[in-house]
Amino acid sequence: MIPKVALIYDFDKTLCPGDMQEYGYLPAIGSGPDMFWKECRDFALKHSADGILSYMFMMIKRAEGHFDFTRRNLLDLGKNIEFYPGVETWFSRINAVGADTGVDVEHYIISSGLYEIIRGSAIGGEFKAIFAASFCYDEAERPYWPATAVNYTSKTQYLFRINKGILDVTNDADLNAYTPHYKRAVPFSNMIYIGDGMTDVPCMKMTKQRGGYSIAVHKPSEDLIADGMLLHNRADFSCVCDYSAGSELETVVSELIRQIKATNDLTIRHESQFKEAYRRSGNDIPPDAGMRGGLPETDSGEEFEY
Repeated sequence: MIPKVALIYDFDKTLCPGDMQEYGYLPAIGSGPDMFWKECRDFALKHSADGILSYMFMMIKRAEGHFDFTRRNLLDLGKNIEFYPGVETWFSRINAVGADTGVDVEHYIISSGLYEIIRGSAIGGEFKAIFAASFCYDEAERPYWPATAVNYTSKTQYLFRINKGILDVTNDADLNAYTPHYKRAVPFSNMIYIGDGMTDVPCMKMTKQRGGYSIAVHKPSEDLIADGMLLHNRADFSCVCDYSAGSELETVVSELIRQIKATNDLTIRHESQFKEAYRRSGNDIPPDAGMRGGLPETDSGEEFEY
């Protein structure tokens, strides 16, 4: 079986330089970023509301009389997003690295931004799943209730969805059911998480703790946060947001893909030798015996486990 490698990205300021609202929505309502986000913050403080739910409400409220807030128009907003250098060709290049290495590369988004804007962007079709904030829409495609709100702590849930292959966000039963590690779709050790800021820390730390890799990206000369995450063992690497061919980020990700493949091959060899030795001892073999690759994910009882 060909091993899978999951590349998991934040969106705003990770793949594009600003917040997605800046590229079409805020100009449409005649507001600047500072003013809009202050209004969202004031609303959250006044109502003791979740920050993500607050901005979703304020987007609808502030659109009145300025922007026809429908699902179709949100998708169209995605066309305005500008990306960091190399992003639009990144996926085909990294997929080719995976194919040459002998792994199947899958791309995922875990974002507090809006699903429709991401899906409508130039790269919206590159992802196996997009986990992001979303609305329930009526027959006229107008939002009437939040469907999903993804904040920085709830982001970690989606790592387990990728790990288990439970991508349907309504399927909590299978997510919470115990799944032996050898049956999981993508081991944590085969994950690479790419994010830019403090809201990515829970996902970065969890990915690292469970054997995967985290990369903090930053704009040129704005490396304070990324360096902090590297120094505090929250990220494995700190790279400029340059996704171009030959960039340091491409080099790091390519080398990680090759390392994951080598580790996978050696793990399979270890398991084969372990099981053969066990058979020679005359004992029955448990299905996950010798699973070295599963060690970072063992159920020690010392930390939360889906």
